[in-house]
Amino acid sequence: MKNWIFGLFVASVFTPMAPAQISVVIGMPPPLRYEAPPPLPGPGFVWIDGFWQPDGPDYRWIAGHYARAPYPGAYWYHPHYDHYDDGWRFHEGHWDHEDHDHGHHGEGHGYGHRD
Repeated sequence: MKNWIFGLFVASVFTPMAPAQISVVIGMPPPLRYEAPPPLPGPGFVWIDGFWQPDGPDYRWIAGHYARAPYPGAYWYHPHYDHYDDGWRFHEGHWDHEDHDHGHHGEGHGYGHRD
């Protein structure tokens, strides 16, 4: 019995945590704005496109910017909206190891752009 409890404890301590995702149901978002990325500030930077952030009953534009990947092979999943029966749902952007949308595996892209 003690070995089973110890094994459960060890497994819970060494299990990696998944990033938290927040979804907000809201009305239809405004059309996206196009922002031409400024010149690349240096190697290892990725362009993160701007997006409409829910702000109470309204939206606030978050301007695009360059960022460094937090680890080698990181991929930026852009914030986006999906439409459901109860309205539009906002999904926050996050860094991950793999691009499930485009089949890229750890190539250090941001929103599909190479740095």
